[in-house]
Amino acid sequence: MSANQGIASEAAPAAGRRPEDVAGQQLESSVAVAERRQSAPCVISTRGLVKRYPPDTLAVDGLDLEVCGGEFFGLLGPNGAGKTTTIGMLTTRIIPTSGEAAVAGFDVRKHSVDVKRMIGLVTQDNTLDRRLTAWENLYYHGRYFGLSRPVARDEAERALRLVRLEDRARFFVDQLSGGMQQRLLIGRSLVHRPAVLFLDEPTAGIDPQGRLALWEILQGLHREGQTILLTTHYMEEAEELCERVAVMDHGRILAMGSPDELRRSVGAETVLNLQFEPVTHEVMAALEALPGVRGLESCSGGLRVYADGDHGLLPRVVQTILADGVTLRDVSVRTPTLETVFIKLTGRELRE
Repeated sequence: MSANQGIASEAAPAAGRRPEDVAGQQLESSVAVAERRQSAPCVISTRGLVKRYPPDTLAVDGLDLEVCGGEFFGLLGPNGAGKTTTIGMLTTRIIPTSGEAAVAGFDVRKHSVDVKRMIGLVTQDNTLDRRLTAWENLYYHGRYFGLSRPVARDEAERALRLVRLEDRARFFVDQLSGGMQQRLLIGRSLVHRPAVLFLDEPTAGIDPQGRLALWEILQGLHREGQTILLTTHYMEEAEELCERVAVMDHGRILAMGSPDELRRSVGAETVLNLQFEPVTHEVMAALEALPGVRGLESCSGGLRVYADGDHGLLPRVVQTILADGVTLRDVSVRTPTLETVFIKLTGRELRE
């Protein structure tokens, strides 16, 4: 292999989908989730799960969670919300302080070895062996999990196909782009055919093309019935991939449901973002009195207005603001998104 092969480029993402296809898939997914949750076994279960670090840092605070077989579940939250600690306890890398947790029917404390056999894990750290080729990383992972040589070879090749790296099988890790290395990590986690795949912010630091390619791979795995638990702080990622999402902050689940259910929980059909000054009590009172306005929320440099629908509300809002002699800099209208829910529940302050 010559040195001038350099860093391999990302595979181009597949062609975009039509809006009607997306809407149909969302409806089908919503129905499928409801049916599956009634019939599929629970593969992840926690009751009152707590992790406290000395001297008095409460990372996870009484977590109750159930994920059924074949579900794509997301933990969405800001930095420091407790997402990584939760995955650490579920994958036996972190010992819970109290509470119960089971994965694939095994208690994470009493049967940690059995849990490790049943899971695949992709952490935020790149743990690939850079002295080995892509294929060798997968093959030796299979051998580590007790697969025979022929089975490990077959599973390594299968995993390479799943993550679209079969043409990079003999490339060393450093010859792969960052996105390809992340896909290889996912491929490695699948070699032993785990019951549950845990992904801790798998697309952090990946360029948009690499992120789309990775999303398509994860969607394909989910269609084949793979149970996946994903942590992320990307709202678009949770909205695109997950059937159910739990919004988490300060170690607690603040809201949980399908993306559609969470969007509806905002209690408004329209969100108006208004940039103006000064924001006075008189202006706020006048806006709250307008028909159709459900609530106000302060934001940087203005207000966010939650309303039942547009229905001519925007001109009345603008007239109300201008009548008080303020300077209106910008107005935008949007429907509620997961970002709306996320900010409403977790606030806007910066996190380290």
